[in-house]
Order: sequence, then C-alpha cells, then structure tokens
Amino acid sequence: MTASTSGLRDHLGYWLRRLSDEVHGRFEKQLAEHGVTVSQWTVLITVYRGDATTTREVARYVDIDVGAVSRLVDRLIAKGLMSRESDPGSRRILRLALTDAGRDLTPRLAEIADRNDAHFFAHLDPAQRRQLEDWIRRLIGDTCPEPPAPGEAPT
Repeated sequence: MTASTSGLRDHLGYWLRRLSDEVHGRFEKQLAEHGVTVSQWTVLITVYRGDATTTREVARYVDIDVGAVSRLVDRLIAKGLMSRESDPGSRRILRLALTDAGRDLTPRLAEIADRNDAHFFAHLDPAQRRQLEDWIRRLIGDTCPEPPAPGEAPT
C-alpha cells in the first residue's frame, strides 16, 4: 500500500454514485407509500407529460431497454394506472395512456419528486443548480447522446 495510490473516496465517480443512491433511495421509499417504484414513476411521468406515447418511445426517452419498459407498463396496467390503446392511424402501434387513477396519481408523485430534489439540492442557489445540471448533462452527453424526440428516428 502506498500513499500515491488513490483511494475509493478520491474518485468523483464514488461520490456521484453515493449522491445518486441517496437521492434515489429516499425517493423510492416515498413512492413505495403509493405502491409505485422509481422506474414505474419514470414511465408514468413520461407518458403524463406527453414526452413519449409508445413503449419504444419511452425506452428511448428514458434510455432503458424496450423489454424493461414493456414489463413496467404491464405492472402499471395491473395496478390500474395505465392502459395500451390502439393507434387509430396504425393497427400495429399501441399507444400508452394513463387511466383516471394514473392521471390523478402522477402529479402527486411529481410533487414528491420535486420535494425530494429540494431536500438534496435546495442549498444550491438557482445559478449553482443550473451549473451543476449543465456539468452533469455535458458529462453524460459525452458518453451517451440525447435520446431522439418522440416520432424522431434514432441516429
């Protein structure tokens, strides 16, 4: 063992993972009170806001596997929060839609997300928060390009 060997806490990745784990873990506990996981919430909020309306679009938007999104949607359907509906323009496309219960619950979950963010990041002033987000987006963008917009072909 030498002093020149970097330790675990010398790595920014360690601290980013720790922060992510803390933010995610607290949010997961709060969502569990509503019977929803963080992964399920990402699907609900994405469909609620109209950022994506098919399983494939959601997968691209949140950057996860289509099969994983399909399983999440199945669970949300079983919970009565979401449905799959035929697209009037194409029989091959199934659109994701929130049920009345899903439309009622999703804004409440978004408020929990907002409070969770505030819990961890409220001590940053707005300029610092924007700068942190810009740095993170830049670092992620260097390794993972932005997903295409709904209806846009992947590159």
